[in-house]
Amino acid sequence: MLYDKYSVQTIRVDTPSARYDVFAGTGLLANLAPRIERIAGRLPRRIFVITSPEIWGVWGETLLSSFAEPPVTLFLPPGEKHKTMASVEKLLRQMVAAGGDRGSLLIAFGGGIVGDVGGFTAATFMRGIPYVQAPTTFLAQVDSSVGGKTGVNLPEGKNLVGSFHHPIAVFADIGVLGTLPERELRAGLMESIKAGIIRDRSLVRFMEEHVEDILRRDGRALEKVIAASIKMKADVVNRDERESGLRMILNFGHTLGHAIEQVTRYKALLHGEAVGWGMVAALHVASRRRTISGSQAERLENLIYAYGPLPPLKLRPAKLVAATGADKKNVGGVRRFVLPVGIGDAGVVEDVTAAELEAAASYMLAQAAENPR
Repeated sequence: MLYDKYSVQTIRVDTPSARYDVFAGTGLLANLAPRIERIAGRLPRRIFVITSPEIWGVWGETLLSSFAEPPVTLFLPPGEKHKTMASVEKLLRQMVAAGGDRGSLLIAFGGGIVGDVGGFTAATFMRGIPYVQAPTTFLAQVDSSVGGKTGVNLPEGKNLVGSFHHPIAVFADIGVLGTLPERELRAGLMESIKAGIIRDRSLVRFMEEHVEDILRRDGRALEKVIAASIKMKADVVNRDERESGLRMILNFGHTLGHAIEQVTRYKALLHGEAVGWGMVAALHVASRRRTISGSQAERLENLIYAYGPLPPLKLRPAKLVAATGADKKNVGGVRRFVLPVGIGDAGVVEDVTAAELEAAASYMLAQAAENPR
């Protein structure tokens, strides 16, 4: 059960182009309007909320409760198949029809897809308007809502169209996680495992020691994991806003994870589940290269499985490796790959061969072909 005590942590994102706060805790959604007003100075005449019908049906009344004038609500259907330029154009035209202008504000209220599409819509409407992230899934709260990345997919690959457009604030209300489906919670936790592996050894230890507390949604345990994950990402983004170096480590597990999503046409796995399997593959590469020991790889792989189950996969390794060619981290034909260096550190390498990737994919698929892990 989530606890009712009003508790909010504030994490500062401070980059060369933007400064804003991420608020993580309880009671945020019911007080959203006055919080936005304090940050923006005043509430704009026209406020838009982009959300999904499902989220709005459960939490829309709570969001509206603090607004004297209700925002204009725009709906994005759920699923990666709607994370497209066509969806963005439809939303933009609805905003024009509703009287939106350069003084408008947008609230992205939903999971990672809503956040990415909503942020990109804000970045492109009238050449850019301010927006707020109000993430409602665990994955969005700990990862995609922070850092300013926005975008949509192309048939050729994930997030190939987008921009950097930071929100003026992020409100991660832990209370909304009480209605989050179990599968989505577990998938989102993969991003926190990633955060621990690449940058926070103490988070790895905490997640190992508190599996039951976290999975039963103990409020204090969730707040600890969420705040630690956000702090890690904020620190990386502060140091490397535009992903020219350090920020690339945030893509640990995502090279093959994105390939899995593309090959399965975004229908078989949630994003966090694909990243989970991608981390299993990356750990295999790291173990073979001895950037981590065999025992460390086993320990981290077991942590991934502890927050599973991850869905089974039946794919061809070569097809997955071929799909990594469209990964947006690649530059000039060079395949960039993130590997852990021990526990709590990671680096980017540019010499992982197709043979290494195929061996890692084969290992991952062998695990995925067994009972769900």
